Amino acid sequence: MKPLYEGKAKRLYTTDDANVLRMEYKDDATAFNAEKKAQFENKGKLNKAITLAIYKMLEAKGVETHLVEDLDEVNIMVKTVDILLVEVIVRNVAAGSFSKRVGVKEGTPFKTPIVEFSYKSDELGDPLINADYAREMSLATEEESAELKEKALVVNEVLIAFFKQCGMKLVDFKIEFGRTKDGSNKIVLADEISPDTCRLWDLETGEKMDKDRFRQDLGDVMENYAEVLKRIEAQLS
Repeated sequence: MKPLYEGKAKRLYTTDDANVLRMEYKDDATAFNAEKKAQFENKGKLNKAITLAIYKMLEAKGVETHLVEDLDEVNIMVKTVDILLVEVIVRNVAAGSFSKRVGVKEGTPFKTPIVEFSYKSDELGDPLINADYAREMSLATEEESAELKEKALVVNEVLIAFFKQCGMKLVDFKIEFGRTKDGSNKIVLADEISPDTCRLWDLETGEKMDKDRFRQDLGDVMENYAEVLKRIEAQLS
């Protein structure tokens, strides 16, 4: 298996099958467009286990993902996809950059979810875009942008209910999609869903259980990731 790509949190390797890649989860943590960096023991293991469990749950609910199969503690096998450079953010509660940008108090719930697009570009800091930008930048057609929003809202509906059963509030999350390269050219959920990409608050205490613990120097980062996994596994058992 040859290295193909290395991002901030994962590595991709080729396999003997051109339609399948190995995805390795790293222990690296980054925030603020990689201006803040650290390493946490078992982070890759925890995020891989969380993503695997959530993707299997989503697949059972009819959401197509790039997941092929489990491999080991930090690796999964995934479909080869061309990642769309349009990241989709779904917000259920005001937090993070949204609150900073428009001054809405963190914790304010929305009547209906807010869907945002951002341009996947580390150099530019993943700026906000819309469907018109995506079309004119040849990132996604208008039909594809509509499909991304629709799929993201389906994922949101499933995750809100699931995390609630786990005693957690899904505040917001970022997901990525890719086009399959097996000839079907389907747009499927890719990358990961973990405390790195979701804001999760304890339903009873409001305690943050996600990457904000690293961003805001709250401590107990991996302890909270482990608690997220524990609750997910308990709910799925």
